[in-house]
Amino acid sequence: MSFLNIVNKTFLVMGVANRKSVAWHIAKGLEAEGARVVYSVRSEQRRQSLAKLLQDRPTYVCDVEQVDHIAALAQAVGQEYGELHGIVHSIAFANYSEGLQPFHATKRADYLQATAVSSFSLVEVANAFKPYLAKDASVVAISISSQVTAENYGYMSPIKAALDSSVRFLAKSFSHDSAVRFNTVNAAPLKTSASAGIPGYLENYMFAEKLTLRKSATTTQEVANTAVFLLSAAATGINGQGIVVNCGMDMNYFDQEVVKAATKLT
Repeated sequence: MSFLNIVNKTFLVMGVANRKSVAWHIAKGLEAEGARVVYSVRSEQRRQSLAKLLQDRPTYVCDVEQVDHIAALAQAVGQEYGELHGIVHSIAFANYSEGLQPFHATKRADYLQATAVSSFSLVEVANAFKPYLAKDASVVAISISSQVTAENYGYMSPIKAALDSSVRFLAKSFSHDSAVRFNTVNAAPLKTSASAGIPGYLENYMFAEKLTLRKSATTTQEVANTAVFLLSAAATGINGQGIVVNCGMDMNYFDQEVVKAATKLT
């Protein structure tokens, strides 16, 4: 038996957008360990764009803004594959079409839409899939690290905080009649296609890299590896937690090189 013990177990991965996606790296890690991976993407157009990448892998369409889509996905996957051993929630959306705005100027419609997609959808997914989850299944959501107050991340910061909190409440709620675990992987800024749409993200990414202890940015693969571990039987003692993967960034604010650069006289 392998350390992870996920051979022939079935996992749903939600949120693959392209080969740079955290979700895709997680899925590849699961498959490499012998797991069966079922995919969910947000639209038929996205499924078609991923045809070459996903090939003949089972792929469903689920727009989490549509409650009936989530229920239909749970029913379809449950009937086809039976018991699920884990779910990956790697879904987020925010409308940055007007560029960077101060937080107090956030529009209600934008905030509510981003909350529904990026945070509350996890609650709806967990509820819909509850009848199909193994009693010791693992649910992992992808969140953010200590850059939660990054100004350019805008209103997504409190929404990700809501995601983190929801994970803890789901862990408690499910504990009444199961051993299903809920955790987040709280990642440092990553080089993904989705992040490219965030105003000023590149500057934050480069700054975060300077703050890491190793002076090298956190990789998507490192985040994915942590998620695969949390999904596995090797992590049964971890529940309701946010596992930070940022290469020490959050403990290195006073790095000598960074301090010198910030205080250099011009």
